[in-house]
Amino acid sequence: MAKLVHNITMKANKRVLIVGGVAAGATCAARLRRLDESCEIIIFERGPYVSFANCGLPYYVGNVIRQEEDLLVATPERFRQYFNIEVRTENEVVAIDRSRCEIEVCDRRTGQRYRERYDALVLAPGARPMRPPLPGVDLPGIHVLRTIPDSRRIRQWIADRHPRRAVVVGGGFIGLEMVENLVGLGLPVTLLERLPHLMPQFDPEMAEPIARHLEQHGVHVELGNPVVGFDEAPSGEILVRTASGAQHSAGIVILAVGVQPESELARAAGLEIGELGGIRVDESMRTSDPNIWAIGDAVEVRDIVTGQWCLAPLAGPAHRQARIAAAAICGRPVRFRGVQNTAICGVLGLTIAMTGASEKRLRQAGVTDYQAVYLHPGCHASYYPGSKRIHMKLIFSSQSGRILGAQAVGAEGVDKRIDVISMAIQMGATVFDLEEAELCYAPQYGAAKDPVNLAGMLAANVLRGDLPLADWNRLYESGALILDVREPHEFYQDHIEGALNIPLSQLRDRMGELPRDREIWVNCAVGQRSYYAVRFLVQHGYRAKALPGGLLTYYGFYG
Repeated sequence: MAKLVHNITMKANKRVLIVGGVAAGATCAARLRRLDESCEIIIFERGPYVSFANCGLPYYVGNVIRQEEDLLVATPERFRQYFNIEVRTENEVVAIDRSRCEIEVCDRRTGQRYRERYDALVLAPGARPMRPPLPGVDLPGIHVLRTIPDSRRIRQWIADRHPRRAVVVGGGFIGLEMVENLVGLGLPVTLLERLPHLMPQFDPEMAEPIARHLEQHGVHVELGNPVVGFDEAPSGEILVRTASGAQHSAGIVILAVGVQPESELARAAGLEIGELGGIRVDESMRTSDPNIWAIGDAVEVRDIVTGQWCLAPLAGPAHRQARIAAAAICGRPVRFRGVQNTAICGVLGLTIAMTGASEKRLRQAGVTDYQAVYLHPGCHASYYPGSKRIHMKLIFSSQSGRILGAQAVGAEGVDKRIDVISMAIQMGATVFDLEEAELCYAPQYGAAKDPVNLAGMLAANVLRGDLPLADWNRLYESGALILDVREPHEFYQDHIEGALNIPLSQLRDRMGELPRDREIWVNCAVGQRSYYAVRFLVQHGYRAKALPGGLLTYYGFYG
């Protein structure tokens, strides 16, 4: 095999200055040193810590992570000792002079300003938590969470004030993680989300089980009710006012309404900024200035599924971008392929994960050539004790079967299924590949037909024409006959209004009761029996379609 040789074009003693540490900046510096021993590397971090695990901050607030030191990934001393990299904490870069290849820095401890020359500059300023411009938003007791000092302030507030209840504003990843940790501290929690469903990244029907789960664990959830302001109550608590006119009293409020890229420094320097407010970069993470790179939460990148520009404030892409930028600075031919927004969150025993595009995102991108299947398999073999249901949605191209996205919610086994599908998307795989995927099987880990296989089989059946699907969104306007093929005792417990019940076990004997001049939409509990019924009916000349995912998916659409 031919040996690969990388030509390092970097000149000796080249100065690389990096603005920001944490994930992207710190990783870029360390990777750069591993590639080139000769260059001078300096990291400027405006905060007191150069590299810390910000994904662990909610768990530090909740005292799951007990020691603040456990959040520190690396210290300035370690950077110096291991990598010969200089770190200047509490030094904020306030301006870039592109014509002279210099930055202006303010030492936040002394107020002194000075300038430094660069041959290559890397911007990794990250993103800041949003504080919506609402009345009273700056009242004491209203917090955001992005840094270790933020988490320290929240912990101190709880220790000093002993709040009796908490309000979390925002039902995304950070909001849900904060709910879990505040509940773990014994606080009653109200969760307010301005959209009609939690987890804005998810499709609405897949988010419904999350709200139900939180309510079952004592969390009060209000959806579609934006916060309009905050007042201080005579008791000293905070009154959170919503658009409906409701007021929620809280001893502490956490704002988790999203983040904005810190692109002001780049904008002031005249670098290209995208429509979403992030720094625009090419495939090597180079900005519109050939001597400046940008990485992490501050940049706009391509969504590999839709091809659109997007913001992806996630640790995994930030680390990959950092490695790409370091290699590019060293003259290596590298390319950042883009993101597919693979993410996961845990809340009160429930795991929520996704990869690729949601239906919402596909529609926003103008993509209409897709279909979706729903399934609700067990996390492992049903005969082995402890199997718990996973709610899954797989989205795929109607023409090629290429996998476009997946979402899953469940107590166990969610992470590995989404990870498998994530890699399938990266490799350009189709649902037929999922159908044939050879995955680990032992009864305590999975099933002979793993949920990933089942998702592929369902989707493949759709593309082959073996499983015509009905549209849940048109359930009450289609004029179709709703046929429920569950057993009578199941039907009487709960069913779709107006449905006709003919159990699958009786269908062959009673099919004459069904009309041949009308579409028949078949429903069951999770979709398996309706598939059997559709195959039978279609082969006997009926216009039958399956309602995907059965009654469990119906709850997602109609509660």
